[in-house]
Amino acid sequence: MEARASAKYLRGSPQKARLVVDMIRGKNVNAALAVLQYTNKRAADGIEKCVRSAVANATELAEKANVAVDPDELWVKACFVDMGPTKNRRRVRPAPQGRAYRERRHFHHVTVLLSNDEPPVTKKNGKGVRPATSSKRAAAPATKARRSAAKQPAVVESTASTTATTETTGEQTTQE
Repeated sequence: MEARASAKYLRGSPQKARLVVDMIRGKNVNAALAVLQYTNKRAADGIEKCVRSAVANATELAEKANVAVDPDELWVKACFVDMGPTKNRRRVRPAPQGRAYRERRHFHHVTVLLSNDEPPVTKKNGKGVRPATSSKRAAAPATKARRSAAKQPAVVESTASTTATTETTGEQTTQE
């Protein structure tokens, strides 16, 4: 089951909000809320409210469908930030020597998607494993098996007909 929540027209630039969103993507809801609570960024408050709203939406959808959903099993499947409007939010700031600097006040929209399905498997370095989507990726395990077989030393049978050693000189000669 998936639940979605969005918060629109939050103050601040979307670039700065993406820094906060990148910290919680793919994490458990409890871990994400803990990160947001102790993050020293202005955008963290609005994103935390959005995550809490998504948890409430998940429990509401579960009640309507007569399905039991434990909020502790939810994880952040997708989370992204879009740019909001800057129209009518332009201001003029005084600058030296009689000039004026134009500054834009930014808004952003946050969307959070929670899921209780199994999260993707992560490696030790923290990067997720993607499923094979193209034919090249599907053929990769066979190629890997061939490479490992090629690295193993070949078993060589020594027969008297292929190599003969002369006892007097110690030279090796090959007969055909």
